Amino acid sequence: MAPHTTAQSRHTAAPAPTPDRRRAWLITALIVTFMVINFADKSVLGLAAVPIMDELNLTNSTYGLISSSFYFLFSLSGLLVGFLSARLSSRVLLFGMTLLWAVAQLPVLAVASVPTLLAGRILLGAAEGPAASMSMHALYKWFPPERRALPSALQIGGAALGTLIAAPLVTWLIEAYGWRSAYAVLAAVSAIWALVWWRLGHDGPHDHTRAGAMGGGTGPRLPYRKLLSTGTILGSIASAFGAAWALSLSHAWLPAYLRTELDMSAGSAATTISLISGYGLVLLLTVSPVVDALKARGVSSRWSSGAAQSIAVSIAGCAMAAFPLVESTAPRLVLIGLAFGTIAIAIPLHYMTAAEVVPTSQRGAVFGIVAGLGTLPGLVAPSLTGHLIDAAESPAAGYTAAFLTAAAVMLTAGALALTAIRPERDARRLGLDHKPVNDAH
Repeated sequence: MAPHTTAQSRHTAAPAPTPDRRRAWLITALIVTFMVINFADKSVLGLAAVPIMDELNLTNSTYGLISSSFYFLFSLSGLLVGFLSARLSSRVLLFGMTLLWAVAQLPVLAVASVPTLLAGRILLGAAEGPAASMSMHALYKWFPPERRALPSALQIGGAALGTLIAAPLVTWLIEAYGWRSAYAVLAAVSAIWALVWWRLGHDGPHDHTRAGAMGGGTGPRLPYRKLLSTGTILGSIASAFGAAWALSLSHAWLPAYLRTELDMSAGSAATTISLISGYGLVLLLTVSPVVDALKARGVSSRWSSGAAQSIAVSIAGCAMAAFPLVESTAPRLVLIGLAFGTIAIAIPLHYMTAAEVVPTSQRGAVFGIVAGLGTLPGLVAPSLTGHLIDAAESPAAGYTAAFLTAAAVMLTAGALALTAIRPERDARRLGLDHKPVNDAH
């Protein structure tokens, strides 16, 4: 018997955590709300892009730089907080993050200028960098592995719901009371959520990391170099990378594109963005139970959750390449929905596949690394798009170049993820417990 087996047997022999389903779903509801606010905060600049650019006389390149500044510290913050998650409770981490979200909205309320927009977006990006990975980590503390697909979908669904709600509401605030009002309201909402979480948010019974900190077993620990070199982790990062390229364009440039290139009113653009987010939410809630059902029937994670995220990114990439070349309005809008909505399903699934090849005590750190590397497109895509629009012979030509570039990145990422993600194989190679399933190689 291999030496690690005895240690794993001692670990797995520990009593199973006592379930508290009502508390688990309360925490899920709070985290969904957390993600709603997260994506509303993230979307506000894009929704207010046209009035901000008009008022401050911004070029597309300058606006693109401001959009990309959100990601200056985003990935680094995700990495650092991921490692801190082994020492700090999720209650403390999420509380601190949301307080910083509130503070980040304040500079432009005092002075509206390029420097204050940059400062606010950089601080917001630093505070939101760990948000998705750490809230998923907090959620996993309340559910065993076989019951995580639906909670994971709801968590990411909060992002789609955030855009669905934020687009019409924030647009209404901007149109009725000016774009600064949206910043003020979001600052207040973030602060209120932080206070509620401090009162109700607690780490769950599946938090083996915290149990280990109090003297219990933490299970096996592996070198991060070994974990990060597995095909599953690399494929999960690729999937995240492709999805993040489209997501960053959606936040920064899609509202402006709909208004300036498709001649939509602010309200029509907001409705379109809400419909795209609604499609993503429906897709999440439809596909996630299917993934759980496939796993229950013995289908390997490679094909249930790995292939699903790879195919989603690839379909979105195909639609991204097609819609700038379509003249008819209705087909173009359908393709836009596929390009920016289908990626929703990839986000919870790349966390699920990564979690299967990582010891619980190291999950938060690896989630932070996957999120940090996977969201690097946000540092490049919005700024690059601004430069392409300014350099092209027309804004329409610049947008086309930007969307075709995005499509190439997404198709490459989808292909890499489909080839590399094999959780069962990698878990066995790392010596981690894993249910045997039929995993084709």
